[in-house]
Parts: sequence; C-alpha cells; structure tokens
Amino acid sequence: MDDEKVLHRINDLAREEHELFEREARAKATDTDRKRLRQIGVTLDQCWDLLRQRRARRAAGLDPDDAQVRDEKTVEGYTG
Repeated sequence: MDDEKVLHRINDLAREEHELFEREARAKATDTDRKRLRQIGVTLDQCWDLLRQRRARRAAGLDPDDAQVRDEKTVEGYTG
C-alpha cells in the first residue's frame, strides 16, 4: 500500500470515526457503534504507524514498500 492509499484509508476512517462520535454525542450510539469506534481507533493507529514507517524507510534510503502493518498490541503499546 503506497502513501496515498494509506492517507486515503486514514481519511475514510476519520470520517467514520467522526460520524460515530456525533452519534455518541447525541446519545444515539449503540454498543455496536462503540465497538466499531474502538476498532477504528486501532486501525487508525496502525495506518499512522505504517505511514511513519514508510516515510522513515524512504528517508533512510530503504524501500518503503517493505514497511509492514504492526499488530494491535504493538501500536497500542506506544507511549509518549
């Protein structure tokens, strides 16, 4: 997945996340919506991580296509 596709995916997920936040703000969110919101958060973190990996690899003169999506435990375990 190239940078443009990753960014497109991030934008799509962010739009969906916004819609779910709006539903939650109106007290209309379901348990399914809340579960999806959690899934979106993880997927967004994975996409941002992948994009950072691709950019770092490119900056280091390496092939950005060798970057890989990391598992939830890894991307959700980042601090500061």
